[in-house]
Amino acid sequence: MTATTPHAAGFGDGTAPSTPAGKAADYLDQRLGIAGAAKKNLRKIFPDHWSFMLGEIALYSFIVLLLSGVFLTLFFTPSMNEVTYNGSYTPLDGIKMSEAYASTVNISFDVRGGLLMRQIHHWAALVFVMAITVHMLRIFFTGAFRKPRELNWLIGFGLFVMALLEGFAGYSLPDDLLSGTGLRIAEGVVLSIPIIGTYVSFFLFGGEFPGHDLVPRLFTIHILLVPGLILALITVHLILVFYQKHTQWAGPGRTNENVVGLPLLPVYIAKAGGFFFLVFGIISLLAGLVSINPIWTYGPYVPNEMTAGSQPDWYIGFLEGSLRMMPNVEFNFIGHTLSLNVLIPALIVPGILFTGLAVYPFIEAWVTGDRREHHILDRPRNVPTRTGIGVAGCTFYGVLWVVGGNDLIATHFHLSLESITWAGRVVVFVGPAFAFWITRRICYGLQRADREKVLHGREAGVIVRSPEGEFSEVHAPISDGDRYRLTAHDVHRPLSIAQAADANGIPAPRLRRAKLRARFTRWYFGTRVEKPSTEEYRESITSGHH
Repeated sequence: MTATTPHAAGFGDGTAPSTPAGKAADYLDQRLGIAGAAKKNLRKIFPDHWSFMLGEIALYSFIVLLLSGVFLTLFFTPSMNEVTYNGSYTPLDGIKMSEAYASTVNISFDVRGGLLMRQIHHWAALVFVMAITVHMLRIFFTGAFRKPRELNWLIGFGLFVMALLEGFAGYSLPDDLLSGTGLRIAEGVVLSIPIIGTYVSFFLFGGEFPGHDLVPRLFTIHILLVPGLILALITVHLILVFYQKHTQWAGPGRTNENVVGLPLLPVYIAKAGGFFFLVFGIISLLAGLVSINPIWTYGPYVPNEMTAGSQPDWYIGFLEGSLRMMPNVEFNFIGHTLSLNVLIPALIVPGILFTGLAVYPFIEAWVTGDRREHHILDRPRNVPTRTGIGVAGCTFYGVLWVVGGNDLIATHFHLSLESITWAGRVVVFVGPAFAFWITRRICYGLQRADREKVLHGREAGVIVRSPEGEFSEVHAPISDGDRYRLTAHDVHRPLSIAQAADANGIPAPRLRRAKLRARFTRWYFGTRVEKPSTEEYRESITSGHH
């Protein structure tokens, strides 16, 4: 007969923990067996580069949003019932308004620290959307969306869309004149949907605009539905980053099979904790010094009024510009009014833009035929066509964003509003095409400069004169690490079309698709700068360029 000895408390060497943290860890390990998993995962290596902090800024600003949002939820009244204001802000005394607007004014003037928390919440929302946007741009331009991270790209895209929706919902809750103007525009966009627009509008607003149900519905969406989706997407996103391992920049010793960096514990967690408080501090500093969304100066929303020079938050500005830029095109079709001047700029154009952004990784994989796993990031200059597409998209977005403030530009710079609008209509088409062309040319030039640097070294800034009187600049050799970074990339070539027909004259399967793909690859990789060959490098050494 044998007896099983119970698991002994303490560490592997038999000693018992003496600190409270050690005792707590030992208690959990005896019941959950977490020591093995913790030992493996807490020492996981993450690469260290400043561009990887963009995602952390988004995460930390979301935490600030949750903390400040809980505080505001305790004092906000999500109701559109009419009340008469008799609070501390005397200019509004005796004015009829909704309970939502009155409670927001009370938070600003009667709740201790309320205005600061409102400002922190709003600034954190702006930083959150900006951090996600810049983080996605970093991923796009460096090719971090390639296999096996296509799913994580879609999750990030979902986070971006959820952040826009969450920001718009929160922006509309106070029921002030500015947010009401934005809701009126949203109602017009919904009504422009052919056939079903009226029904969808009645469903959203609970009847005729503005109705009495929208603020309570937006409140539920803002504090429960969308934050829950964002939290779930962030969790899945981080799990995939942890499981698939983090991408890293090219460098000596860095390959697709390893990660060079710092361990999660204690280095990375310590740095992340400090960075969180840095982000929190900057957001709090902005909230304390820079006023944002002073709703008491706008007044409560009245459907027949509109604020002069009204502007949405920056991330909705492109939609405003698209609406302002579109000419008036409207006609009747089978008894239905088609408002193309709203439908195209507010739904079709953003739909095409966002759909293209979501599916781009799959389009690039199909065009290039690249099915390999990639854990080393691209330098944007080494993929000129992708970089050009990204800059063209940013230019298109930027033009729409600028035209969204055409009225303010006209009044501040004493320009014609019509001239600004027409200039935007031209630049929105010409600008992205020119940006794509000039970006590709710049990328090719940078590649050639890198090639020269590998072969002949860097410019030392020293001019010498030969005995024959010739002036030349001295080139200093670059390090082996720099030489590796400048050459650690693939030079892609266009795909070739397989034989059109076999010996019996039967056309090859999917020949038309293959031809189309070959045309795209010629456009994508047609112009390229070759890396220095081994013979060229040896010749540069023997010729004295190093």
